[in-house]
Amino acid sequence: MHDIKAQIKQDAMDAGFTLAGITTSEPLHGYPRYEAWIGKGFHGEMSYLASERGLFRRADPRRIMPECRSILMLATAYQPPGCPTQQDASSPSIARYALGRDYHLTLIERMEALRTSIEHLVGKPVKAMAYTDTGPLLERELAQRAGLGWIGRNSMLIHPSHGSYLLLSEILLDLELEPDPPFEKDLCGTCRRCVEACPTTCIREDRTLDARRCISYLTIEKRGAIPVDLREAIGNNLFGCDTCQAVCPWNRRFGTETADPAFQPAPDRLSPSLTTYLTLNPSRWRAPFKESPLLRAKREGLVRNAAVVAGNLQDEESIPALGHALLKDPGPAARELAAWALGQYTGQEQARDYLQTAAETETNSVVLTTIQIALETLDEQEHRPG
Repeated sequence: MHDIKAQIKQDAMDAGFTLAGITTSEPLHGYPRYEAWIGKGFHGEMSYLASERGLFRRADPRRIMPECRSILMLATAYQPPGCPTQQDASSPSIARYALGRDYHLTLIERMEALRTSIEHLVGKPVKAMAYTDTGPLLERELAQRAGLGWIGRNSMLIHPSHGSYLLLSEILLDLELEPDPPFEKDLCGTCRRCVEACPTTCIREDRTLDARRCISYLTIEKRGAIPVDLREAIGNNLFGCDTCQAVCPWNRRFGTETADPAFQPAPDRLSPSLTTYLTLNPSRWRAPFKESPLLRAKREGLVRNAAVVAGNLQDEESIPALGHALLKDPGPAARELAAWALGQYTGQEQARDYLQTAAETETNSVVLTTIQIALETLDEQEHRPG
């Protein structure tokens, strides 16, 4: 089986994966920690992480696939060339993994091709199940167990030669393959740059996250309005956040770039237009995001995010689009955040005009309250001495 294992890894590289390792189908030792994390509510509104069936299956891969004997863990570099080490905080930003095609589509296609090549290699049908962050598996623990890196202080898997800009995926196999030795070292040492740089202080001391405060969660998974106390911390992050990875020394020194066509930026993603996002057509908004991870946030989420970023950047060109969102958007969360954003524009009469017009027409009580607060904020700022 040693030659077969080596060939499977080579086939994985040929299929476009960056790293491959084998681990057993044994239960996950980190499951009690995960269960405690769920019990404290750190998963926020991601109820699928806490479903009874999901929890039961997440503890042991064989509860997902009883025939599983080995797990092929895969990691794929996704950072395109030319991404700056330090992001420009003065313009809207989209997380690097979301600049190109949705990785779920790409990696599942590649894993299906890899499964076929494994069947050809062993000369018989192979029972297999493939996932990329869609199955009830503790992927990072499995990846560490397969020798692909260690779980860093920011909870990301980090490889010493590739950094953490890696997408994890796995294939459960009914083949008995020799497991790779786990990655035992913790190479974070005393470094706390990710903890200190996190805009919302969501990184916990036990190397887990409070998702409820994580910008990636707030701009992608959360529905409805973003909490008031976290809006300024969103900064320029339109979709997702790379801060904890961007400051990591392992990425700054060794982060792997890829020429893989699937992860090259779409023309409008490196410098996204806030006006475009603030005025997304309710009936035709999906077309520009075909096969893009940005679909995950849904239309109202993207408008909401753009409003927060516009307010934080105080981008004057976005005022008419914010006014459009406030007066015409069908989503109450989008209207509320547009009102909040307009309240950040000190001295801009156009922003005040939109708010005053909306105060006379808005019927949603939450949005109306935010409008009133925004108008009061503008009054206070304009009458402040100095």
